[in-house]
Amino acid sequence: MRVHVLQHVAFEGLGSIATWLEGRSVSVTYTRFYESSVLPHLDEVDFIIVLGGPMSVNDEGQFPWLAGEKRFIANAISKDKIVLGICLGCQLIASALGSNVYPGSEKEIGWFPVYSQQNSQDTLIFPGSFEAFHWHGETFDLPPNAVLLASSAAYRNQTFQIGRRILGLQFHLEATPETVAAIVGDCRHELLPQPFVQTEQQLRGVQTEKYKAINTFMNRVLDYLFAHAGSHDNPYR
Repeated sequence: MRVHVLQHVAFEGLGSIATWLEGRSVSVTYTRFYESSVLPHLDEVDFIIVLGGPMSVNDEGQFPWLAGEKRFIANAISKDKIVLGICLGCQLIASALGSNVYPGSEKEIGWFPVYSQQNSQDTLIFPGSFEAFHWHGETFDLPPNAVLLASSAAYRNQTFQIGRRILGLQFHLEATPETVAAIVGDCRHELLPQPFVQTEQQLRGVQTEKYKAINTFMNRVLDYLFAHAGSHDNPYR
């Protein structure tokens, strides 16, 4: 399995996903847009992981590579690649498939519950509710053919799935103490008092068990996607 990672900023990396990948027979390559916008040929990759970042998918004037990245994601989906998008990556999948991405009514930053919206044997099964790490201020319309899997009190569209190989997660199941510290270090200015914005102490003061719980679920997500690598139920083919 050949995994390619689209990374937008140095301080938002793979987190716990790196450990999962190290335990598998996979090769991992990167496009780090803050260094170079060169993308691989799609014949060279099987699984694309689109990470987060502080920019908007609509910031093509400031970050011209966003246009090429969205085309790359759309083409990858049409060619039956596995695509996992996290936070900005989730929004990039939605935008690449023609959906609008726009500011939410308020930011959601911190550890907040996520609630399952759909349970089916044909989709990834989410627990009834669980607490995840959030850092976003934009939302999106669901792409055509997408199934909504989870919502939060602040944002209805938190997770969607298309077929068995395309998944968008608005929140961070891959978060570790190190990745949270890195995001806080670069984005501390966003921690302004709002109903769904926690303090730095709240963000960083959680118990190890909370990270273990979300990382375990992240592993389940990856297991699910890998298990369906050969499926052909993609409506965008």
